[in-house]
Formats: sequence, structure tokens, C-alpha cells
Amino acid sequence: MKANRPGDTDRFLITVEIVPPAGADIQPLLSALKPLKGLPVDGYSVAANPVAKPRMSAMALCARLQQETGRPAILHCTTRDHNRLSLQSLLWGARALGIETVLVTTGDFVALGDRATVTDVADADVFGLIDMARSTGLRTGVVLDPGPASGGLEGPVRRLKRKIAAGAQFVVTQPFYDRAGTDALVAATRHIDIPIILGILPLRTPRHAQFLNDKVAGINVPVKVRERMRRAADPAAEGLANSRAMLALAREHFAGACLMPPFDRYDMLASILAA
Repeated sequence: MKANRPGDTDRFLITVEIVPPAGADIQPLLSALKPLKGLPVDGYSVAANPVAKPRMSAMALCARLQQETGRPAILHCTTRDHNRLSLQSLLWGARALGIETVLVTTGDFVALGDRATVTDVADADVFGLIDMARSTGLRTGVVLDPGPASGGLEGPVRRLKRKIAAGAQFVVTQPFYDRAGTDALVAATRHIDIPIILGILPLRTPRHAQFLNDKVAGINVPVKVRERMRRAADPAAEGLANSRAMLALAREHFAGACLMPPFDRYDMLASILAA
């Protein structure tokens, strides 16, 4: 039995994270997802206003994706955007639309320049939202954010335990980029008894790798990986090779993988999943 597998199945699950469009037109996104039709993708994980910028309603997009593709969609639900009244309405609405699973998050921080017109609601914390989602009858996942590399996993795993105590049923990690990182994750979570889904975000350029490492909270791109990206004759191919290696490690140790294609490049997933 591999570590962190679900208790009721050994089947490895693959989801794809979807960023909703900045507007009402869903057709370009549906066209971009067509290359996934024949791939072993079990469902979509739909972000809610990522990086605290307005996007199409994640719940509306989940419902449309399920209708258009026949694959289930996971609704991201943040404490940032809703008070308790709105959160309960959202969860009931999700059930009514046939959405069965939510991923509960705090949500990205509102940028300093936007705070004159945009505020965090934070009427409920993430633990309260987990309880609300479970009470609504939704399968409820959470995020493991390892934070700065120097901080280690002890604090994040301790917080994860609190989420599990509140009712969390699975966890999706931030992206990892090498065996040392996944080995540390396995060691830190051996006692965790819910499925762990490994986040995989393909790197495109050396600048992209550096940006993720320096500017995106919770993502650590190791120095050796960044150096390989800088030395590579074809950095995009190097990034895909890294993602294939991480998918192999996910199959070895975890319950599944969540692929997070950057810049809406869903076409790159065929190269990763072909392995």
C-alpha cells in the first residue's frame, strides 16, 4: 500500500486546475480544454478569483464544465470573498447544481494597491468553513501550504491537523519540484490519514521559475531546478520533463496529482500525461 492513499481505493486520481475567464464568455476556455478529452483526467478543480482579481463565478463555471464535459468539478470556496450568509448560500447552491466537492481555502491576499476598493470579508475562518461544507453534505478538501522553504513543514502540518479535526477529507498541496521536497513531505505526513494530492505546476521559462519562487506564497522552486531551467537549451521542454518526474513521484507516494497549467496552456498536459 502506497503512502497517503485513500482508504477505499488504490486508484490514482488526476485533476486539472482551471482559472475561470475574466468575463462572461466560456467558449474560448471550452475550446482550450478540448485537448484533454482523451486524456486520463478525472475532473477539474476550479479556482475562485485567484490572486484576488475578479473572474467568472467559480460555481457557475463548475456547473457548465460538468454539463459540457461530463467530468466532475471541484469548487474552490474562499473565506475572503463571502460572509456567513453568502457562504451558506454558495454551499447550498453548489449542491443544487450537482457539485459534490469543494476545496476550502482562505484565498489570496488582496494587493495593497486594490485595498482602497476591495476588502477581505473573513466572516468565517477556514475551520468554520470546513464545518459548514461538511454539514451541507459536500466532500471537503483543504490546501497544504508549506510556506518558505526555511520554515519547514512542521507548522503547516500542524495546521493541517486542525483542518482534519474540523472535518477535512482530502488535501491538495502547493506545487513541488524535486524528490527532496516530496521526500520531506512524505516524512512529515506519514501520520496523516486522509488522501494527499500533489500539486504540479509546469515551469515555462527561467523567469517564470524565479517569479514563482520569489513572489508566490507557498511555492519553493529549488535552486538546482532554477539552474537547470537557466542552462536548458529549451526551458519549456525542461519544465515539462520536471513535471513528468513529479507526476511519477506522485504516483509513487500520493493519492493523486493536481496539474496546474500556467497561462491557460492546457495543451501541454498531453506531454505530461503521456508518460
